[in-house]
Amino acid sequence: MMCQRKRKTTRGEDFSAIAVPSMKGHGYLDYTIENHPSKALKIMDEFRRHGLLCDLVLHVTYKDTQEDFKVHKVVLASCSPYFKAMFTSSFRECQASEVTIRDVSPRVIERLIDFAYTARVTVGEACVLHVLMGAMRYQMEDVAKACCSFLAQHLEPANVIGITSFAEDIGCRELHLKGREYINTHFSEVTKEGEFFNLSHCQLLDLISQDSLKVLCESEVYKACIEWVRWDVEGRAQYFHALLNAVHIYALPPKFLQAQLQGCPILSKANSCRDYLSRIFQEMALRKPLPPARHRGNQLIYVAGGYLRHSLAVLEAYGPGARRWIRLADLAEPRSGLGACVLFGLLYTVGGRNNSVQENTDSAALHCYNPMTNQWTRRAALNVPRNRVGVGVVDGSIYAVGGSHGSAHHRSVERYDPELNQWTLVSPMTVPRLGAGVAACGGQLYVVGGFDGENRWNTVERYHPETNSWHSAAPMASVRSGAGVVCLGGYIYAVGGYDGSAQLSSVERYNVALDCWEPVAPMRNCRSAHGVAVYQGKIYALGGFNQSGFLSSVECYSPETNEWAAVADMPLGRSGMGVAVTMEPCPGNLEEEEEEGEEENGHGELMK
Repeated sequence: MMCQRKRKTTRGEDFSAIAVPSMKGHGYLDYTIENHPSKALKIMDEFRRHGLLCDLVLHVTYKDTQEDFKVHKVVLASCSPYFKAMFTSSFRECQASEVTIRDVSPRVIERLIDFAYTARVTVGEACVLHVLMGAMRYQMEDVAKACCSFLAQHLEPANVIGITSFAEDIGCRELHLKGREYINTHFSEVTKEGEFFNLSHCQLLDLISQDSLKVLCESEVYKACIEWVRWDVEGRAQYFHALLNAVHIYALPPKFLQAQLQGCPILSKANSCRDYLSRIFQEMALRKPLPPARHRGNQLIYVAGGYLRHSLAVLEAYGPGARRWIRLADLAEPRSGLGACVLFGLLYTVGGRNNSVQENTDSAALHCYNPMTNQWTRRAALNVPRNRVGVGVVDGSIYAVGGSHGSAHHRSVERYDPELNQWTLVSPMTVPRLGAGVAACGGQLYVVGGFDGENRWNTVERYHPETNSWHSAAPMASVRSGAGVVCLGGYIYAVGGYDGSAQLSSVERYNVALDCWEPVAPMRNCRSAHGVAVYQGKIYALGGFNQSGFLSSVECYSPETNEWAAVADMPLGRSGMGVAVTMEPCPGNLEEEEEEGEEENGHGELMK
C-alpha cells in the first residue's frame, strides 16, 4: 500500500481535518522561557521609539518649554501605581490619547519612561535629586530606591545636611534615616561645613537633642553651638540659652566649663547663659550631688589585654543590650595587669606587664584607643613601669596608683595631663600597694586594699587633688587584693579579690557620706584579678581567676534588688585585664575586625 502524503496547510486553512494522534498517559507540557518578559519589553521599547502602537502622548511642560513622548499606557501603568490609577479609573485621562504633565523636567520624565521599558536607570550626580523627586511623585518605587542608594553611598560632611533635609521634604524616609545616621556618626566633621552654619536654630536644636549623636565628649556639642552662634552673633545670641538646655551640661568636664566661663566671648554677651553655666560649675566645684551625666550614643564595656597562660593583646567590647561581643583593634603589645580608664571618650591603657614566651617585662606604656577610628596611639610613658597598677580619673586627669616593677612595690602615684601629654609625680600613699582597687568619687581618689609584698590590706586611703594630700578612710571588713572597685550612687563597692588564702565572692560597699562599710550580696563566683565596670546603673564583674582556673563568666549586680545575675560569657577566659566603659565604635571601621571575629581568635575559641 502506498503511504498517503501529508497535506500541507496554509494560513487561514482549517486544521480540523488533520488527524491528531492520542497522547494519553504521557503527562502535560510545562515550559517557561525565562527571558520572555525582557524580550517582550525590548520589543515594546522598539515600538515606542518608532511610534508604533502607542496609545498616549505625554506633553511635558517645564518652565517655557514643552516636549512630547509617545508611550503605551499599559507599560507605564505596570510600574507606577500613579499611572495605573490614572489609566484604569474614572479619571478623564483613562480614555484620553493625550495627557499634559507640568512642572517636571522632560529629562526626568524621559529617564522614568526609559526605566519603565528597560528596567534600567542611568542618572548623573547633577540630576539624581530631580529623578528621585520625580520617582517619588509618580510612585516608581524601584527608581526611588536606586536613587536613595546612590545618594546614601555618596554622603559626605559637606552635603549630608542638604540631602537629609531634601529627603524629609519629599517623604523619602529611608534616605532621611540614613542621612540622620551619617550626621550622628560624623557630627564633628559635619559641624565644620557650610551647610551646618545655615541651619535654623530649630533645626540645630533638633540635631543636638539627639542622644544618638556619636561624640567622644559633650564638649564637641557645646563647641558646635558656640561656632553656630559666632556665625551671626547679633542674630543668633538670643537662641544660645535654648541650645544650652539641649547640651548635656553635667557631662562637660569641669576644667572645660571653667575655661569657657573665663574666656568664651559668646558668654560675655549672654548674661543669662553665663549665670546658668556658672551655677552648674559651682555645684561641681563644691562637690554637690549632681544629676547623672547623660551619655550620647550607645555605650559598651571594653576589655583590654589580660592573662591566659601568657599576656594577651586583644581588645573586645560587650554590649549588654545586644548581649554581643565584638573584636576590635589589638593593643600595640600583649599586656596583663594593666589599668584602663576613659577620659573625654577615649580609652586609655596604663602600665601592666608583657608576660610571654619571648619576654617578661613590666611596662610604663600609655596607649590611647579612639572608638571613632578603631585605632591606637602611643602617649607619654609613665615615670616608672607599673604592673597591676590602679587607675582612676579626677577632674580631667588620669592617676596611676602603686603597682610593681620587678620585686619593688610602689607607693608612688603619678598624674597624667592629656593636654600636656605629661606625667607628674604627686604625693605618695602611706604604704606600697599592688593590685589595689581605685575609684574616683566626689572629686577625690579612693584606693582600696592591695598587697605590699608581705601584707594584704583592708585599709583605704583618700587623695585630695586640691591639697595634694592623702587621708585615711574607714577600713574594709575583709582583706582584699586584686578586688574590683567602682563608684556608684554615692557608694564605693569592693568586689571579690584575694585575702591571702582564697579568692572571694564577698562584696562590701563604702558609704562616702557616713565613712563606713556594709556588706551586700556576694557574687555567684569567687574572683580576683577580674574586671569591674558600671554600666547603666549596674555593676558588671568580668572574668578573673579562682581555684577553678581562668574565668570567662560575667555577672551583673543591681543595687535596687541587691542581687547578682549571670550574663553572657566572655569569648576568652582571662584575668588581669583593663576594663572601662565608653561609646561604641563607628561601624564603618569594624567590618574587617568583625569578620575576623567570626573565625578562630588565635586561642582556639570562637567569638560569640
